Amino acid sequence: MLPLSILSSPTLSAASRLSDGSRHSDNGQPFPRTRSQPDFEIERPPKIATGISKRPSARRLQSDYSAEHALRASVSRLIAAKARPFTTSGRIPLDPTALVLFFRSKSGITHSLDFPIDVDYDTPPALDVLIGACRPHQTAGINVYPDRDSLFYPPTLPLTATLEIANHPILDAVRNALFPNLPVGHYLITVRDRLEVMVSGCRMTPQSRTLRNDGRVATICVTLPVQYRGGALIVRDTEGTEEKFFGGGKPEEVEWTAFLAECDYEVETVQHGCRMSISFAVHLKTYGPAVAPLITPSENFLDILSPVLSLSRGRKVAFYLTQDYGVNPAEALAESLVPHLKGTDSLLYHALKVYKLAPELHWAAGGYIWPIDRIVECGSDAADSPTTAAMMSFAAGYNSPSKRSVPMRPMSYYGDPEEDEAEILRVEADMMRLRVEEGGAIPLAEAEIFILSDWAPGPRTKEKVYFSSNGEMEKLIVNVLLVTYVP
Repeated sequence: MLPLSILSSPTLSAASRLSDGSRHSDNGQPFPRTRSQPDFEIERPPKIATGISKRPSARRLQSDYSAEHALRASVSRLIAAKARPFTTSGRIPLDPTALVLFFRSKSGITHSLDFPIDVDYDTPPALDVLIGACRPHQTAGINVYPDRDSLFYPPTLPLTATLEIANHPILDAVRNALFPNLPVGHYLITVRDRLEVMVSGCRMTPQSRTLRNDGRVATICVTLPVQYRGGALIVRDTEGTEEKFFGGGKPEEVEWTAFLAECDYEVETVQHGCRMSISFAVHLKTYGPAVAPLITPSENFLDILSPVLSLSRGRKVAFYLTQDYGVNPAEALAESLVPHLKGTDSLLYHALKVYKLAPELHWAAGGYIWPIDRIVECGSDAADSPTTAAMMSFAAGYNSPSKRSVPMRPMSYYGDPEEDEAEILRVEADMMRLRVEEGGAIPLAEAEIFILSDWAPGPRTKEKVYFSSNGEMEKLIVNVLLVTYVP
């Protein structure tokens, strides 16, 4: 919200206004500004910092301008980096002793490699077998030092590990950081890519994105708990921006790094120890709106629903949803909740789909229902609003015979307080009806919708819509109806 500044309409003839908003008298002495009756409200952008003079001093040092320029340049780089992230990283809390790597050598013998590993203390024989089965990475140009190549385990040989990405919320973190605008119905899945090994003195040359043409949208690299020093991972996007990950951390944590598919990556020289990592290809999958739902109601539930539909033939029936979804009915259509249905609401919705019906979601409140293409509107307190006209007619003693006015019996000073309170509640309810009708809602009876409910009312979805009434902010409780026609 931009701040509002108030300007006074009259001007002072004996004073001249400077560009910074201050005034000086004719004798050059400043005098305080006096605020008069406000006539204009002007929206002004927020100031960068408080306590700074509006007009820069003529004696301002050049270093001040340089510092401000450096600050603005730094902020610009920060905003640019935040606007388009291409990589993210984190750590998995994992006991290294629970991690085991199983692989089969070229001779057909299966080996197991336990973690953690410190090659300076003891090199497991299985690690030597693993390194012997690996092949060097592809390099760009002439390779001067072939003995310093990074290695990868051949994809044709069996390899498995007790580390499962699905057991940790890594994909949720990748989706939130790199794919925040992923449409509903799209999912990220992972496929293990390969195991990469770099012993002391080796480095990985830049791996171009053209080498990964399997349709992936991102890559996840998980560094295994093997002691090493150096070997920083460098990720570079299409514009040449680099991010460097040095690794290291607590012994009970395993580091992972994810980056987009259009990025290149490399690993600096491992100075000491051995660096091992497993990469996973991240793919984007969608089932589309025309495909059958992922869940299927049980046969028992369908048998219970069948007589309800049989006895409702030729009617338009509705069920109340029971879960809360935290949406604002004044900003979103009820139909937008379909991809987010959960619990019993999702079960009932997809059960109706099994019977080839066309269920719809509508907002409803107080015996009224909004059309499928309408949000909840509760009128306004504007002077030209029919609701406001009705309330003014009520306040004026009904001098104007309007069909929108709300009749009310006159209250006596000696009347029953309970009856007066009941009359006030009735008038407020009538006013609310005028508001929702003005917003496009229609009565359920007029819409010919029959509500299917239990003998005792159960839980219902309750969303809130804020509206202004007589200068006070109030909330209308709105439910969600699952409506379908049973032919």
